[in-house]
Amino acid sequence: MTFNHTTVTEQAIANAVATLRSGFLSEGAQVKRFEQELSTRLGLVRPVALNSGTTALHLALVIAGVKAGDEVIIPPQTFIATGMAVLMTGATPVFADIQLHTGNLDPQSFAAKITPRTRAVIPVHWAGYPCDLDEINRIATEHNLAVIEDAAHALGARYRGQPIGAISRFTAFSFQAIKHLTTGDGGALCCLRPEDERRARIRRWFCIDRDNSPPSFLGERQYDADEVGFKYHMNDLAAAVGLGNLEAFPRVLARLREIHTRYRNAFASVPGVTLLEQRDDRESACWLFTMLVERRDDFLRATRSRGVPTTVFHQRIDRNSVFGGVRRDLPNMDEFNQRQVCVPLHAGLTDEDVETVLAAVRAGW
Repeated sequence: MTFNHTTVTEQAIANAVATLRSGFLSEGAQVKRFEQELSTRLGLVRPVALNSGTTALHLALVIAGVKAGDEVIIPPQTFIATGMAVLMTGATPVFADIQLHTGNLDPQSFAAKITPRTRAVIPVHWAGYPCDLDEINRIATEHNLAVIEDAAHALGARYRGQPIGAISRFTAFSFQAIKHLTTGDGGALCCLRPEDERRARIRRWFCIDRDNSPPSFLGERQYDADEVGFKYHMNDLAAAVGLGNLEAFPRVLARLREIHTRYRNAFASVPGVTLLEQRDDRESACWLFTMLVERRDDFLRATRSRGVPTTVFHQRIDRNSVFGGVRRDLPNMDEFNQRQVCVPLHAGLTDEDVETVLAAVRAGW
């Protein structure tokens, strides 16, 4: 049994081979088709395909006008990429506290951290469970802040009837290798505003508008870049893999949710375990199964000895030297960081594997 798993379908392999044989590997028809399918199948609004979730975050920040001297509020319970994307703009990440029983950004702490220098907020849907987006967007609107959802874990999640990727001004997704939809590596940025989408499409490739820059008589495209652009586009090979894996995504998501439900039902009565929140008004993408446990080191030793690769997937990022390396007054983050642990949750788990996990945790520590 492994903690992570990469789902690659036979169709994805066939698509990759066909694309390689086509001789066209850069951004082209496959990327356009992948974007269309993300919108049609999953309800994502104006997805712009990119080469990583990190570039999706950075591009959103740039389009939102975040620059050196500004502040962006983020939770510390995330992967370091969230904070790095802020630093890439020259802005300062400001860490707000999380909710103890979700791992997500606490709207009240977010509101308390706003200063005249704040320009944006990046709520992270920890483990695929949606943040309190109505509250976060209300606060952001009151202070004229851009909301950039970090939905690296949350493809397929829903909040109050709407898919994640259709709610806030920006939503950044990751299709990295171990995500439940992979393109090998890649990402997408969803944009509610048509103008944001237009700017994202142009700035993802050196600020050259591919659709409106025809070749001149000399052969090169005719263009006049008027902003800094990036090499952030997705290529056709990655998109072809994504299209093949997208066929299996409903099955993968259903399997993750099935295992997630079995874990919740089994662990609810285990002494020393506190399950995270699960409200009826939202559906998790179930990318991780995180819970809070007493005597975590003992839990890890006991479950690992029984053949289950339990782990702490991401610890708080705020104490990294690049962010100042200081201790911050974030009491919920402190407790969460001491108690959080994950058991394996992925589409590669067999029913026998799931029973092994259930038995290992029920046996105690």
